[in-house]
Amino acid sequence: MLAILAPGQGAQTPGFMTSWLTHPLSHSLVSEWSTKIDLDLVRLGTLSDADEIRETSHAQPLLVAAGLISALQFFERLDFQEDLVSFYAGHSVGEITAAALAKVIDGDTAMSLVNIRARAMSQAATGSNTGMSAVLGGERDVVVAALAERGLTPANENGGGQIVAAGDLAALAALAENPPAGARVRPLAVSGAFHTSVMAPAVEKLAAATSAISISQPAVPVLSNKDGAVVRDGNELIARIVGQVAGPVRWDLCMNTLAEQGVTGVIEVAPGGTLTGLIKRAQPGIELFALKSPDDLEGAAAFAREHGVR
Repeated sequence: MLAILAPGQGAQTPGFMTSWLTHPLSHSLVSEWSTKIDLDLVRLGTLSDADEIRETSHAQPLLVAAGLISALQFFERLDFQEDLVSFYAGHSVGEITAAALAKVIDGDTAMSLVNIRARAMSQAATGSNTGMSAVLGGERDVVVAALAERGLTPANENGGGQIVAAGDLAALAALAENPPAGARVRPLAVSGAFHTSVMAPAVEKLAAATSAISISQPAVPVLSNKDGAVVRDGNELIARIVGQVAGPVRWDLCMNTLAEQGVTGVIEVAPGGTLTGLIKRAQPGIELFALKSPDDLEGAAAFAREHGVR
């Protein structure tokens, strides 16, 4: 049984879209999306440095665009045998990619929504005096309790001993000075406390944007970051994606669901590697394939035929 996953913010690296844009249709699509959202995705994905693509309003649209075009090229190589896929899932902004791959929304809508999401989250973070830090190691209950004591939120629970704390910068600094037992704390280069109540204004803007879009039923179920649930209704999925902007990402529960549902293999679309790395530690029984460049497409197609169930 096969699942396809889409990574979230932080997976991008300078030039990561260059090889994918040698595909004529992909280049055309990304150029059209660039015009549509008034953001030069081609330049950002091929020429920009790490600092420029780290900016939330740049990173999120880039990641969704890369996920969509790498999946397009993958399905072309697989002769569009999309029925081999049993589940889609995405980490944070990757859920928009997953929704488009599951045909709940089309590619143009996905790019419009991620552009609104990214800009709204960036605006919500401005002046908030908040940030995020990775807490690595330690027992989950101990770490979560330590965050609660300092008024911090476990914004991302990524499994394998990785929890991202979010909230006031002073509280994060105090956490780093006195980390939970068995853990270490590493500040992250982000502009605010994503996936917390700080993002409430962004939820409102994204909710308003989704009220006017066309939503279809998923061709394939999508796993939700909220609680790892298998979502089979398009309207429910979009509502969860909207609310999740200000709510924790429970990627640990998504990985549990993959195993519980009998998934034997996962393919991570571009820029692949982050989510497969997490699954390798948390669910070692699942086989992994990360799409890093078009050179991986033949191998991914063979992997999909091995694990896919019609």
